[in-house]
Amino acid sequence: MKNKIELDEFKQQVAAIYDRRSQTYDNGDFHPKLANTLIKYSKIRPGQKILDIATGTGLVAIEAAKIVGKTGKIIGVDISTGLLEVASKKIAANNLTNLELILADAETLNFSENSFDRILCCSALPFFPNLRKDLILWRSFLVDDGLIGLQVYAQTAAVAGFILQKVAKRYGIEIILSDLTGTKDKCHFLLEEAGFKNIEVNEDQLGNYITLDEAKKVWYGSLNHPLSSQLKQLAKPNLEQAKAEYFAELAALVTNKGIWNDMTVYYICASK
Repeated sequence: MKNKIELDEFKQQVAAIYDRRSQTYDNGDFHPKLANTLIKYSKIRPGQKILDIATGTGLVAIEAAKIVGKTGKIIGVDISTGLLEVASKKIAANNLTNLELILADAETLNFSENSFDRILCCSALPFFPNLRKDLILWRSFLVDDGLIGLQVYAQTAAVAGFILQKVAKRYGIEIILSDLTGTKDKCHFLLEEAGFKNIEVNEDQLGNYITLDEAKKVWYGSLNHPLSSQLKQLAKPNLEQAKAEYFAELAALVTNKGIWNDMTVYYICASK
């Protein structure tokens, strides 16, 4: 694993957030379920060579490594040293020798063309500012008829973020979350634009009810999150007014079960 990486300010903030989350990232069954479902749709076979982008704690990479076996190879890349350290310990615990971790920016990878049978990315696309260009780059790494498998969120997913995005827009602030993958049609267009074919988009619903207090907490976290920290640029009166509007919109969604937290997930698979 490389020891140093050059990142711009945005990516430094992303890496820092996930460094802090690294020890608790695997808690619960949400992220493992996403990883396992992506693997199911990606049709991985023994002997394949796979690139796992934003590999994190290795949830996708480790399971894929078990499938491809000793004749296969997995390379997992991420910008968070904290996540990769957790992944490394899990790899050792599973006695896997076919999985390599690289500290790297997936937007500047320089693998040879036709290097991988599969390229996977789970739950990370909003953190790629140049996603359209990235998909073209990643496509070049695939063998002919190789497959890309992506797990993304619908535009309505995560109610607190959806409302935050809507309120911020009233104040001239564009928070980009899952805009490019917001609907099945958008998913198709995004992959077609990058030159992929045989595009399939499968949908799952992992939503649940949350309390108003849980939803409100997102506001405070958003002020220091790289995807929404531009809110802090607002003058104090406007920031307070935006917060009040955000809280009011959430309160209007409360039912006797709480607030429905839509979590529509898409699994995109497409071939080169």
